[in-house]
Amino acid sequence: MIFSKPLYFDHQATTPVDKRVFEKMLPFLTESCGNPHSTDHSVGWKMSQVIEDAQINIARLIGADPDEIIFTSGATESNNLALLGLGRHETGGNRRRILVSAIEHKCILTIARILAEQYGYMIDLLPVDDEGRLSVSNLENKLDDDVLFVSVMAVNNEIGTIQNIPALSAAAKEAGAIFHCDAAQAPIAINLQNYADTVDLISLSGHKMLAPQGIGALYIRRDLQTRIEPLLYGGGQQNGLRSGTLPVALCAGMGAAADILSAQETGTARENLRRIRNSFIAQLHDLPWNISLNGPTDIARHPGNANMCFHGFSAHDILQVLQPHLAASTGSACTTGIPEPSHVLKAIGLSGVDAEASIRFSLGFHTTDKDIAQAVGLIGNALERLSEVARSA
Repeated sequence: MIFSKPLYFDHQATTPVDKRVFEKMLPFLTESCGNPHSTDHSVGWKMSQVIEDAQINIARLIGADPDEIIFTSGATESNNLALLGLGRHETGGNRRRILVSAIEHKCILTIARILAEQYGYMIDLLPVDDEGRLSVSNLENKLDDDVLFVSVMAVNNEIGTIQNIPALSAAAKEAGAIFHCDAAQAPIAINLQNYADTVDLISLSGHKMLAPQGIGALYIRRDLQTRIEPLLYGGGQQNGLRSGTLPVALCAGMGAAADILSAQETGTARENLRRIRNSFIAQLHDLPWNISLNGPTDIARHPGNANMCFHGFSAHDILQVLQPHLAASTGSACTTGIPEPSHVLKAIGLSGVDAEASIRFSLGFHTTDKDIAQAVGLIGNALERLSEVARSA
């Protein structure tokens, strides 16, 4: 096979910038220059309006009001502002316990650890079933009047599990706890239109939703904003919650992406993505090796996610053989220079060996049937090569 460029099956790591998003950004990178916080002239007013329009679009995506949208540099900063900001502000209160699911992004788990080590909070990790789901009854059993907040991601970044966020949030709020949702992976996967009706804090990331890297947003319910301590201090921009000059082009891009994903035709695009993904999984299962799917099936998972276990192989070896023709990723995290099996795969019951044999393939709206046929061919060739090496060893 001859490829003009690598097949990109790593959309959950970062999505390509949509052409319509780029076109919306371009004037603010070239011809239109101005500080959106300059209040003394028309150029500043124009840039400020661009920011407001972007807030309107992002608010509409999740069912919020524009003044509840705070721009950040990405989901990591949004998560930190939400949870560290809340935890630091509430240190003198009676709610000293924090609940997070066992399959949260490492960012959330690290923040929880910092709150425990530096501020004395008690952390409870909420277990999930073998498909990565957190049950409402399990959460209810853990809730009490000493819980400050619950944090559960909408769509898992490794195995694509879609959680019942409205029900989980309702349970938390019934107990008087604040509910935070890391929704970085959600805009491509599901309709978020009414999430702000029940969720208190929602983190979003531009580069997970067709916008550029370096921009994100945090929804903070209006009456909760006085309980969030800022991480960044300065000129008092964004209601004093996140100081700093906003990047007009990036904000415009994220707003444009939110507008695209709010459109009705996105539902059709998700259904087509699910069809392509299911075909990819079926073709992998047809290969003459023991290959299984990790996590939930079909509509219970991100429509572009296929986390596959290649039993008896090393995921890193497979990906190395596939280079430079196919881009995908393992479930491993490397935070100290020592690769470790995915905490998500371990939480759903995989052994360390099977976790290290697993690869996350994440497809996008523009992935085609031809792409998946080529990818399956490449993977089959890689497995044959590795099998030959093993037989000759």
